[in-house]
Amino acid sequence: MKTSTTPKAISEMHDWTKEEIAKIYNMPLLDLVYKAATVHREFHDPSEVQVCSLLSIKTGGCSEDCGYCPQSVHYETGVEVQPLLAFEDVLEKAAMAKEAGATRFCMGAAWREVRDNKDFERVLKIVSAVNDLGLEVCATLGMLNEEQARRLKEAGLYAYNHNVDTSEGYYKSIITTRTYKDRLDTIKHTRKADITVCSGGIIGMGESDDDRIEMLMTLANLDPHPESVPINALVPVAGTPLEGRPPVDPFEFARMIATARILMPKSMVRLSAGRLELSKEAQAFCFLAGANSIFAGDKLLTTPNPPVDEDKELFQELGLRPRKAFKEEVVNSAHPSDN
Repeated sequence: MKTSTTPKAISEMHDWTKEEIAKIYNMPLLDLVYKAATVHREFHDPSEVQVCSLLSIKTGGCSEDCGYCPQSVHYETGVEVQPLLAFEDVLEKAAMAKEAGATRFCMGAAWREVRDNKDFERVLKIVSAVNDLGLEVCATLGMLNEEQARRLKEAGLYAYNHNVDTSEGYYKSIITTRTYKDRLDTIKHTRKADITVCSGGIIGMGESDDDRIEMLMTLANLDPHPESVPINALVPVAGTPLEGRPPVDPFEFARMIATARILMPKSMVRLSAGRLELSKEAQAFCFLAGANSIFAGDKLLTTPNPPVDEDKELFQELGLRPRKAFKEEVVNSAHPSDN
């Protein structure tokens, strides 16, 4: 039975039990945030936040039935189906994101899975070009096999996003067109290709606290931990099965972030979808709890997000600054005399 809860011991753990995580998750909130802030400062510069930009490069028409997603063909949400964007259009958006301060550029395509066709060839070309801009390139394209992951790596992909969404037990209540194992297999293929993993989940879909704890256990027991862990609050969209769900309480958001920070101390924990509903004070509390990554820009695929100017103002008020791109590589490769 593990008894140590020091940051050093926690950083080495990939065999968490549900009971151990529940004990952390259910701490009094201020104690939990204090503990998470302490761990955060042990492993990260608390004044740095990774600024990511997310662009939908292929919108709508997805055959999956994810209950939260307005891009599913199963629901009438008003989202227009659009083909894969042209190479030049994506590059223009990437350059604009870099100019606005983003260091990671994420591209999302509403596909169930990657297929070996001309669209994938165009994505590979786009990945290479965005990488040449000096941005960390991330993609979320649905399920991948090993060969597709390898080709994305060769093209210059830095990270692949594939969220587990929720607990394995609650998963069937949200999605029926793919299995939880499908999710984990794509993460495995990503890791095998030596692409960094971005994987988190969504709260506010009707799940229980136990489901949230089990989702975090799934992520925290991956070895190694995901380099990025986005924590999303559901953005209910009219026409989807979850359209009537109430907003997530900001303290619940902070509790998830703080627990994720303690369980996965070296990961970037991203304050993701749902941030528009948070006051600047609530966002500051989440940064204190260990969040050190956000999405910038007024849209996350098809849902709204705070404007860039508001984020810049918030950073200034809190004394935060954007984290540099490829920081881990710079730190790991720097000669001692350079530090």
